[in-house]
Amino acid sequence: MSKKIFSGVQPTGNLHLGNYLGAIKNFVNFQNQTNTDCIYCVVDLHAITVKQDPSKLKANIRETTAAFIASGLDHKKSIIFQQSMVASHSEFSWILGCSARMGWLNRMTQFKEKAGKDKEKASVGLYVYPVLMAADILLYDTTHVPVGEDQKQHLELTRDIAQKFNLDFNSNDFLKIPEPMIQKEFARIMSLKDGTKKMSKSDPSEMSRINLNDSKEEIENKIKKAKTDTLALPDNTNELENRPEAKNLLGIYSSLNNQEINKTIKEFSGKSFSEFKKKLSEIAIEKIYPISLEMSKLKKDFTFIDSVLTDGNAKADTISSKKVSEIKKIIGF
Repeated sequence: MSKKIFSGVQPTGNLHLGNYLGAIKNFVNFQNQTNTDCIYCVVDLHAITVKQDPSKLKANIRETTAAFIASGLDHKKSIIFQQSMVASHSEFSWILGCSARMGWLNRMTQFKEKAGKDKEKASVGLYVYPVLMAADILLYDTTHVPVGEDQKQHLELTRDIAQKFNLDFNSNDFLKIPEPMIQKEFARIMSLKDGTKKMSKSDPSEMSRINLNDSKEEIENKIKKAKTDTLALPDNTNELENRPEAKNLLGIYSSLNNQEINKTIKEFSGKSFSEFKKKLSEIAIEKIYPISLEMSKLKKDFTFIDSVLTDGNAKADTISSKKVSEIKKIIGF
């Protein structure tokens, strides 16, 4: 049986090393597996749950698409599309929202974190965002969804919505129940300035992250100035538990080098951070700088980027509109 994989990335600008190692790198790996159909979405409807500058949003949609392609996604092997250009996502979301329950949404911890103390001022879109995510996934009969720990709860909600709809309308297996694909290692890349905080584009310090469009010099300088501790590098993983910066940098090196962290620890045990950082810079430049160069080239070629999205939009629409027609018959429209 073939796998059907769906995932999306918000076009909010400044994609960084955390986005690459935690998501995009794996998208490429899935694409190259046999018996695997991949659909990757620029989830711009999700992006507007918080206010966006329209001109920047348009540029960010293209930049995210460019990052996909520059990282190795092939629009001839995978469907790459823009969420807002496929009307089925909004329509399906409304229908599923009528099966979802307030109590389920009230338990979503990510809304509480993003809305903060004054949740009355948060948008309705931010609150119902998990239902749209469920629609994204269920529209394509997705079998597997790569998710980080922070999205695991949303996938559980997706499964709950699918099961309730199937039960309510006696439509056994109409909405396929997707399985999570949780990346156990290197899923959360932390800030270069604070190993206890996730690498984020919202961090005011550019030195906290390596952006996918950074130059060689910027990559090298950021790694050189990354926070460390005063000890030599450890000789076993147990020593990393109270050394968040060491754990993060060793994890980044391991992921970029496609090896287990134990092998990295063995390679650098007892050595100084300055020696390790030199090697980390080399591998980061080798893996990330070509993406930066290709992104720079692609971002100037609006015609190509737009053609990739137009082609992907048409393919996604063909699949999803059929599912919408079927669900309308089930509910009596």
